Amino acid sequence: MLCGKLEMEILNSFWNLTESNEDRDISIQDIVDDLAKSGIERAYTTIKTVMDRLTVKSILVRYKSGKKFFYKAATDRHEMALATVKEVTERFFGGSYTDLIRFVENECGEFIYD
Repeated sequence: MLCGKLEMEILNSFWNLTESNEDRDISIQDIVDDLAKSGIERAYTTIKTVMDRLTVKSILVRYKSGKKFFYKAATDRHEMALATVKEVTERFFGGSYTDLIRFVENECGEFIYD
C-alpha cells in the first residue's frame, strides 16, 4: 500500500519506537514528540488525523486503555516494504520484477554500485 510522506514519517517513527518492545503502547503524543526530535514539527491534530487515516487503511490498529487511545502496527516495516514493492511493480511495470529491476538499474545504477 502506497503511503504519503507524512504517513511514512509517522510509520517510521512508530516502528522505531516499538523496535525494542513491539507490545509498547504508542500514543499520538509519543509520535508528535518523536517526530519533533527528528525536526518534523506537526500539530497534534494533524498527527491524529493521519494516524486515524492509517487506522482506516488497516495499517494501524487503535484501542482504548483507560481514558486514552493507543495504537499498534498491523504490519511491520518489512511487510510494508514488500507490499509497496509489489504494488509499484503492478502499477508501473505490469507485474514484471525484471522490468522494475531494469528501471532501477537504468535510473539509479550510479548510486547502487557506488
